Amino acid sequence: MVSIKETEIYSDVLKELNYPFGTIFIFKGFVVSEINKGISFSWENHAKKVVEDISMFLGTNGNDLVYISNRVNSYSVVPSDWLKFIKNTYALQEYCIVSDKETTKLSWLVENLFFNKKIKRFNCIYTAINWVHNRLDEVA
Repeated sequence: MVSIKETEIYSDVLKELNYPFGTIFIFKGFVVSEINKGISFSWENHAKKVVEDISMFLGTNGNDLVYISNRVNSYSVVPSDWLKFIKNTYALQEYCIVSDKETTKLSWLVENLFFNKKIKRFNCIYTAINWVHNRLDEVA
């Protein structure tokens, strides 16, 4: 797995948000997260702050954004916290998980139960970003 910082895509980053628990890269039309190893990613401790910061920077509730979770590190997500995300009137156009680990497949299945759309899964960040660009072209 490769971090955004190690790719030529990094030059397209509009803003980089650094937190003690991970890094968020904001691009035109999409966001990529890279959460640190061992984090149990929750709404209250992590996602709420990220969503507020992205919303403030872009001036959006997220309904025009694709969120890519680039899982370069092993961490867990509190799947039921997707309900808190939705309850707070945030939205996403699409949500993608990038991981080449089989263990992520189970997390992906569980998160799909709580997310109001089907989560896309990719093995490579380049494939995910190409899919996002094609998706954004379709919507435009």
